[in-house]
Amino acid sequence: MKKLICLLFLLPLLGACSDSNADAKQYTAEAIHEHDRCHLCGMMITKYPGPKGQVHLKGQDVVPKFCSTRDMFNFALQPENKRQIEALFVHDVAATDWEQPKDEAFTEATKAWYVYGTIKKAVMGPAVASFKNQEDAVKFAEEFGGAVLPYEKIDIALLAGE
Repeated sequence: MKKLICLLFLLPLLGACSDSNADAKQYTAEAIHEHDRCHLCGMMITKYPGPKGQVHLKGQDVVPKFCSTRDMFNFALQPENKRQIEALFVHDVAATDWEQPKDEAFTEATKAWYVYGTIKKAVMGPAVASFKNQEDAVKFAEEFGGAVLPYEKIDIALLAGE
């Protein structure tokens, strides 16, 4: 009988433990407004061509936004920032205009494909063109040059041109 009583007391606790993932926050990309400035360089984000990025950080309500995927990666790859990242978003270039990317075209950066070394220019130099699908990245690279890379292959050495 004692075992049954103990089990009855423990059941609610076991249920509470199993729902820990239910509290995980689901992130979505935020709109980039006309006067938003790049978190890294301070430039007006919407004033320049090419895909943009944004980062959601643990415990923060403010979402750092970037004038380019290059700037987003330069921020996100820093060890002190990397630990704080909850979600990253970039524009899917296949779903939007290069000159004026639209907010509806954001996709999860960690699942995206990138073209590095393209002749297409972004804010300050070489673009890191971002795509939701690998096939779109390959087509873009065939037309505008560059190497097709998964998220995991983008690192500081690549961005520094080493």
